Amino acid sequence: MAALSGKVVQNVFIAQFYQQNRQFGTQYQRDSCVPYMCALPPFHGGKLAWTSNSSMQMRNLLKYQNGFVNRRTFYCNAASSATAIPSLDKVDFLKLQNGSDIRGVAVSGVEGEPVSLTEPVTEAIAAGFAAWLLDKKKVDASRKLRVAIGHDSRISAQKLQDAVSRCIASAGLDVVQYGLASTPAMFNSTLTEDEAILCPADGAIMITASHLPYNRNGFKFFTNDGGLGKNDIKDILERAASIYSNFLAKGYSVKASESVKKIDYMAVYTSDLVKAVRKAAGNIEKPLEGFHIVVDAGNGAGGFFAAKVLEPLGAITSGSQFLEPDGMFPNHIPNPEDKAAMKAITQAVLDNKANLGIIFDTDVDRSAAVDSTGRELNRNCLIALMSAIVLEEHPGTTIVTDSVTSDGLTSFIEKKLGGKHHRFKRGYKNVIDEAIRLNSIGEESHLAIETSGHGALKENHWLDDGAYLMVKLLNKLASARASGKGVGSKVLTDLVEGLEEPAIAVELRLKINQNHPDLKGRSFREYGEAVLQHLGNSIASNPKLQKAPVNYEGVRVSGFGGWFLLRLSLHDPVLPLNIEAPSHEDAVKLGLEVAAAVKEFQALDTSALDKFVQP
Repeated sequence: MAALSGKVVQNVFIAQFYQQNRQFGTQYQRDSCVPYMCALPPFHGGKLAWTSNSSMQMRNLLKYQNGFVNRRTFYCNAASSATAIPSLDKVDFLKLQNGSDIRGVAVSGVEGEPVSLTEPVTEAIAAGFAAWLLDKKKVDASRKLRVAIGHDSRISAQKLQDAVSRCIASAGLDVVQYGLASTPAMFNSTLTEDEAILCPADGAIMITASHLPYNRNGFKFFTNDGGLGKNDIKDILERAASIYSNFLAKGYSVKASESVKKIDYMAVYTSDLVKAVRKAAGNIEKPLEGFHIVVDAGNGAGGFFAAKVLEPLGAITSGSQFLEPDGMFPNHIPNPEDKAAMKAITQAVLDNKANLGIIFDTDVDRSAAVDSTGRELNRNCLIALMSAIVLEEHPGTTIVTDSVTSDGLTSFIEKKLGGKHHRFKRGYKNVIDEAIRLNSIGEESHLAIETSGHGALKENHWLDDGAYLMVKLLNKLASARASGKGVGSKVLTDLVEGLEEPAIAVELRLKINQNHPDLKGRSFREYGEAVLQHLGNSIASNPKLQKAPVNYEGVRVSGFGGWFLLRLSLHDPVLPLNIEAPSHEDAVKLGLEVAAAVKEFQALDTSALDKFVQP
């Protein structure tokens, strides 16, 4: 059979197609190699053979028919097949974008939620990332790029990891699988310099969908510059869409690949966390000896924190719960913002008479804590606590937060701590990028943190790392005891003394009906912006209310002793309304002002607001 010509190759060539009815077992298997590395068995069952070294070489092709110019491509020599591929479903790849992440449905079984992250779609996304990375790094043919891949505990994780690995290895890049890992560890792998553990990675992929239900999954991407932004994700998905539209016929086989290996990188990452706490305590081997700390991992990827971080530091971890990875999340949603999750860790602290409780989300980029009395250290309180710690280290620095933080937090940061509160937009990447921008123009900032539990520090490469946030708390506990300044979680709660917390705090979601005739051909985003513009104009003539003088998102208004913020969701046809007030009565007054201003917008579902303001 004649070899296929370069004309059928686009950007990075996808090397696999296989039976669409292939079954995936839902039993999750954790990969572990000791001490760090073992060889991965070769792949079988793919459909395309790379038959010569030239198939791995990068070359610039002429403009391809779908319009990508001067992007990395591969020539491929493969035998053709007479067997036709079953028709593939059309996919709108851009709909898989969720800000700076990619998310979709990976497991069938939920009514009304068809699978969108099929294996061919996953391979196309992986190929899109490989092509993007090759353009970004601009390496010559003498060196292969290296990509690290990890995943959380979801039941679709192994299937997606295999698909990503097959594709990237077939594209001529080295693949290093980490198995069960955390999102922060994946970014860290691009910074670690140790060739013995195949670091640094040129790029890293975390397979996760954060706290979303079991049937969802997705991807986060990293280089040593940090997490990829919205524009990069859009670029990758556009490349993926072009690749997907040009898949070849099945009937090929992948040759055994020597470019895929396994590393227990979590052993490296956790060792660094342990060292950080020991250093803060004056290099004491077990600075947490005698402390009783319980961990709730929510059956996500964070179970390592008890045995691999706390116990080597001397802490007692009995009573820790839901440490085993289980992608069905049978106990509660792994989400530090979820009321049931916070109730679970609070009860564990009280039942075990622990000094502190720690809870993580699924992929460990978010966290929260509970003190020995059962007080929740999350949302505004966690931000206040981290601000107190950071401002001790960097007096006067700017704390960047998302838009829904409280007025009480602003007063605490600026009047009690002597810092500056810069309230920005929702979205952890927005908050982090704003802190980086402020530093670039000469305004010092060392902390970017959201009420969701995403928190990033300048000292930690602006990585939103839930485990590192908790290490900062542990550092405070360890150093306070070492210096004789206090013992137990009271050391932490004393730091937030004086923080005014609202009696009433609610978030109501006003949905936009995209099929309603009142949209008049506008997108939901245009319609939502019209709602906000009208609300802003209404408030301007109301003497009872005052618009925030500096505001970066939506319409924020103070009045009746509290405030509200109506904003447009980053991704969905929803206008979230946050209200905080000193009493329910005052909160209702604020809600009524919003209801009166938006009532003429017929496509806006205000039922949640109507219910809240009813007497």
